[in-house]
Amino acid sequence: MLLLLAVCGSRASGAGYVFDYDANCNKAYQEYLAMHLVEGRLHLLNEITVNPYNLMGTYIADYEDCIVLLLNCDKEEYKRRQSHMDQRLELLEKGDHNSPWYRFCKAGVYLHWAMINMRMGDMYHQAVYFRKSFMLLKENNKLFPAFEYNSVFGGLQEAVAGSLPSNYKWLAALFGIKGSIKKGTEKLAGFVSTHNAGQPMYAETVLYYLFTRFYLLAEQKEVWDFLNSPRFSTHDNLLNTFVKATLALDYRKADAAIETLQQTSGVADYNRYPVFEYQMGMALLTRCDTGCVHYFGQYLARNKSDLFVKDAWQKMAFAWYVNGNTAKAEYCRREAGNHGSTRIDADKQAEKFVESNVWPNKSLLQARLLIEGGYYARAMALLNGLSVNQLSNPADKAEYYFRLGRVYEETSDYNKAVGQYQNAINTGKERHEQFAARAALQKGRVFEKQGKPQQAIASYRECLDMPEHDFQNSIDNQAKAGLNRLGAK
Repeated sequence: MLLLLAVCGSRASGAGYVFDYDANCNKAYQEYLAMHLVEGRLHLLNEITVNPYNLMGTYIADYEDCIVLLLNCDKEEYKRRQSHMDQRLELLEKGDHNSPWYRFCKAGVYLHWAMINMRMGDMYHQAVYFRKSFMLLKENNKLFPAFEYNSVFGGLQEAVAGSLPSNYKWLAALFGIKGSIKKGTEKLAGFVSTHNAGQPMYAETVLYYLFTRFYLLAEQKEVWDFLNSPRFSTHDNLLNTFVKATLALDYRKADAAIETLQQTSGVADYNRYPVFEYQMGMALLTRCDTGCVHYFGQYLARNKSDLFVKDAWQKMAFAWYVNGNTAKAEYCRREAGNHGSTRIDADKQAEKFVESNVWPNKSLLQARLLIEGGYYARAMALLNGLSVNQLSNPADKAEYYFRLGRVYEETSDYNKAVGQYQNAINTGKERHEQFAARAALQKGRVFEKQGKPQQAIASYRECLDMPEHDFQNSIDNQAKAGLNRLGAK
């Protein structure tokens, strides 16, 4: 990477700089989007040798920083690479301002570093770079309305801006940013449907498209079908592996996550990314399998970020606890208090778990884990073995109703699901635990599935009206996304 920047920086000013997405650039792009960093660099070095004034190589080099920093979140690595953004922008400025690629490439660099800064917790620079990227694309659309690649970043930005919570809308208006989840996703869909894997920007557009549909439009089944179609391959592709494993875990498909990770674990550079160990640990944990401890341990040993550290210790504590090893569970809980940060909700929750000095109900915790993995029959058997009247703690009662509602929802017994969610709301709505708010959120999703928009809107609003509770940011954002989907404020 340093060699690339050195060679790029030595070019004479005033030379005939071009934006040429040629064969070397395309090969480098494909390698980077599969997380084959060494191969990507080699193709860019070949490009510099034969076409030293091609700024497309400068732009594509930015993908290495983006991928490495987003997945590993290493602050020391961030410090080493941080200056690359300004260096690349300075070079891109020498390009032909009358080319549609000029503003597009600059917008791409700003967007990459907006995402990186968000991951690093620098929300100020995230907002500044996102706005700069947005305004460059807006200008490019005016100057070159037929330039098809505008819809790649433009679609993503429009969808993200459309998903902003209402309390941030003033900020978007101040920046001149307008958005729509539906319109933004439609732009991405249009690009994906008219391009293929060998063409520029296709690989990342697919990922933007899948994430907006999955998380913003709640079209999980449709996305899962796409991931398992010939149009999406994890073969020798670590980025697609990460995406599929992430969505599999969030879609309660633990077996599929395990299979995906195992199939790709032999690929070069797999071990460069501790996040894969964390994902495998999460998948095994949902089986209540203590084998997850090995993978969480590997994550902690190799991870250089402060994210998901407390969470990993908590997850190991849970694994030992549900399997009856109290001594190891207590040790892991103590270690959760000694390491990591509380920058994200998962780590904040782990810290609260440490401070509470209280263990959850073992059967309810087992049921929760099994549901998260998609093992609904096992979870139902556990819940049926409990009597809500035996649970003296109101929080446990609210959780019992919520977990039962989740099993009914996932097995498509929607009427029973709504009934159990309402029980959870009635029991926990005045408490600080997450269960009442999450039950209202899920109730809204059930009504959406049933084509009952007004009832869904009422449920999402009910979720947002709950008193302060655990995981509030995450739950509130999901409820606000539901309101956005339904055109409500």
